Amino acid sequence: MTPKQNYQKILDSELEKIKQSGKIPTLLLHSCCAPCSSYVLEYLTEYFNIILYYYNPNISPESEYKYRLSELERLISEMPLKNRVEITPAEYNPDIFCKLAEGLEDLPERGLRCQKCILQRLEKTAGKAHELGADYFTTTLTISPYKDSEYINKAGEELQSLYGIKYLFSDFKKRNGYKRSIELSSEYNLYRQNFCGCIYSKILSEKIKGGH
Repeated sequence: MTPKQNYQKILDSELEKIKQSGKIPTLLLHSCCAPCSSYVLEYLTEYFNIILYYYNPNISPESEYKYRLSELERLISEMPLKNRVEITPAEYNPDIFCKLAEGLEDLPERGLRCQKCILQRLEKTAGKAHELGADYFTTTLTISPYKDSEYINKAGEELQSLYGIKYLFSDFKKRNGYKRSIELSSEYNLYRQNFCGCIYSKILSEKIKGGH
């Protein structure tokens, strides 16, 4: 069996190279929500100019999508950030997620539906990074203990070859990253949702809450 990669160690090495270069590269950072972005922004703004790419066709309904975006906008307006941070929101198009989820509706989180959703968002992010001329791309998703960081990073590694943009490996939950995101969410009074965004994760969270 191939041993799991230490993605935090890989990230440490890359950040040290950036620090030694004396340059501030541009990172296109896929963002799912303000709470997950809070710690990642606090961490990475030291090294990058950041473009937050809010692209999440899995989120429903549209009111939820817009509310999460407004919280992300509020966060960067209130949070002290060393380098430039801006938001590029994508057009809301839930049909994309509905089509890739067909036949996979009953699968649990971290299953094939979740993997296809993450891959689609990562590929869109890589394409956007190429379009904007960013130096790196990555996602906030590895901060979640409910997401498969190994899968996310391997997908990112494949996409960097396809799009010619460096993927920034990460496991943001490490070093108490997830805990810090909860602290920052409390500090900025951020809306913390109890489901990833799609209707299927919402149904599951309601079943768990209801004890079914």
